[in-house]
Amino acid sequence: MPAPRIGIRTDELPLYLTHATPHRGGGPRIVSFGGGHGLYAALRAFRLLTENLTAVVTVADDGGSSGRLREELGGLPPGDLRMALAALCDDGEWGRIWRDVIQHRFHSKGPLDQHSVGNLLISALWQLLGDPVEGLDWMARLLRAHGRVLPMSSVPLTIEADVELRPGGPTTVIRGQSLLASTPGRVGEVRLAPSGPPARQETIEAVAEAEVLNLGPGSWYTSVMPHLLVPDLAAAIIDSDALRCLTLNLPGAKAETADLSLVDHLESLHAHSPRLRFDYVLVDSEAAAAEPDLERIAGSLFEARLWTRPLVSRRPRQHDSLKLASCYRDMLLDAGISVDEQW
Repeated sequence: MPAPRIGIRTDELPLYLTHATPHRGGGPRIVSFGGGHGLYAALRAFRLLTENLTAVVTVADDGGSSGRLREELGGLPPGDLRMALAALCDDGEWGRIWRDVIQHRFHSKGPLDQHSVGNLLISALWQLLGDPVEGLDWMARLLRAHGRVLPMSSVPLTIEADVELRPGGPTTVIRGQSLLASTPGRVGEVRLAPSGPPARQETIEAVAEAEVLNLGPGSWYTSVMPHLLVPDLAAAIIDSDALRCLTLNLPGAKAETADLSLVDHLESLHAHSPRLRFDYVLVDSEAAAAEPDLERIAGSLFEARLWTRPLVSRRPRQHDSLKLASCYRDMLLDAGISVDEQW
């Protein structure tokens, strides 16, 4: 039985906790889709350009702390949602401390081992408030987050995919995000269970109000593509009048997309969502130079302009948020959209 809702009197709270979520300031209304470290990098970049930022996050994680809490409590997996909140934390002392707190994992020989503090806090709010979005909004208030975090669906989901484990071999159905993310082989069709899951109304409204929609970077089949498998959300993205951009991954991924070129990434996305179009496809300039067909494929499949800039951090090899912010800024200005730079 779920815990009863608690009443929260805003007149008894510190002033900063009574502010509406998300915080609204200058800059375009941007919605970025994904999960995990890829979405984290995109959000850290976008928050330098706008205060009107919404993260829409996958809810199919079934591994680690999130998987354990999902199995025990039956709600949405909190891990990717926590990562997005951490990316939006204020850069002042308050934000830095709370970012470290929610990202901290316990180390013990007991049942708390490897549980994230943020996952536990989010799960507690969900039990107390009875609503995932309200709980996330309260976490955002606590963190003084520069934006809002929303789940892509109102129910926990399971990802399954047809995988060719070896070239020319039989196809095997791999079920579960954590297993698919670590399984080598060629991924074919990706599905969600339950099929045709509902989207959160708040998420649909955020997409409808957006001036910019960004998909990626991130684990292609388990963080990026699932958003296009939620029917109402996919329709909202496809039918939106907002500027749409796709941020491609860096080469060198392991397991899930280890054998995929960036052209393969585009072709697999198009196969799952053939009506989807983008205005820009963003990619690291060195990676683009290594695939001369990338510009042609981006144009033919998505009617998109290829936008290349140096995006790689020196160590470790991942997207550099400052370089990514510069790339997004130039792209938005090229499209005639002004930004609220906070460099």
